[in-house]
Amino acid sequence: MFTLSSTPLRRLARAATVTVAAVATATALTACSSGGSTSSSGEIAIISKGYQHQFWKAVNKGADESAKELGRTITFEGPDSETQVEKQVQLLQTALDRNPAAIAIAALDSSAVAPILQQAKDKGIPVIAFDSGVDSDIPVTTASTNNFAAAGEAAKRMVDLIGGKGEIGVVAHDQTSKTGVDRRDGFTDWIKKNAPGVKIVDVQYGGDPAKAADLTSTMLEAYPNLAGLYGTNEGAATGVVNAVQRSGKQNIKVIGFDSGAAQIDAIKSGLMAGAITQNPVGIGRETVAAAVKAINGESLPKNIDTGYYWYDKTNIDDPKISGSLYR
Repeated sequence: MFTLSSTPLRRLARAATVTVAAVATATALTACSSGGSTSSSGEIAIISKGYQHQFWKAVNKGADESAKELGRTITFEGPDSETQVEKQVQLLQTALDRNPAAIAIAALDSSAVAPILQQAKDKGIPVIAFDSGVDSDIPVTTASTNNFAAAGEAAKRMVDLIGGKGEIGVVAHDQTSKTGVDRRDGFTDWIKKNAPGVKIVDVQYGGDPAKAADLTSTMLEAYPNLAGLYGTNEGAATGVVNAVQRSGKQNIKVIGFDSGAAQIDAIKSGLMAGAITQNPVGIGRETVAAAVKAINGESLPKNIDTGYYWYDKTNIDDPKISGSLYR
């Protein structure tokens, strides 16, 4: 009769123990690499609408600052163009597959990202919306400018600039994101309600400077009496300025939204009358701060208003304004 003290059995037992330990270790490593049911890094995954405009780089800067202060790790990703809805969906799905502690999203198309946000909710991962927000009740909060109100301010400035009468054209950066819709509707609704002498003759869509310029050139040909043009983001506004400059027309008032280097230069040179700027660094900071609070189970308001400013030649160097501009 053999016992555990027998040499062959001792060797067999040791081999079995090593094998079980190796399997356990491999299983643990696999769970870590695939994300598992909990996030070991506490990563906050941030998915923006793009990364080609300086605006998003400024948001990233604010997010990085806040993450360092709060001792958190973030990832910041976005498609090359704000027209790449499918690419943003892929980035969001990949981020969710990493099982982050929280997700922040500036949606290009709310309906396109909705199924993935539902997956995040089902997994208990808090979702923070920023900039454009999401037409959904899944995000625990939204850190953004009140784009509808800001666009109304842009409309008021435009009406004042053209003397309360004339034809206006709009080049909006898209018609699917919440920012695109709010910046269009806030502007057009204010005009309709408050400026009976002003007529919006055309609304076109193109957030890329080249496309916006082409659309504006066509608009200028179709409506030779245009008194003003409004571009709803950095790309759209830059394209509008370029087209008006090429046309040689001197009497068209151009205003925009956002504050990239091209817009700042255009305002300083007189090609653009002024623009609304958000606080992109503040948006990034508030987004990360809200994500950390959500991770910690703290309550959050439904909306975090990050503010906006009108800037033109008269106040572009004001420290309060210049601190919100991005170059």
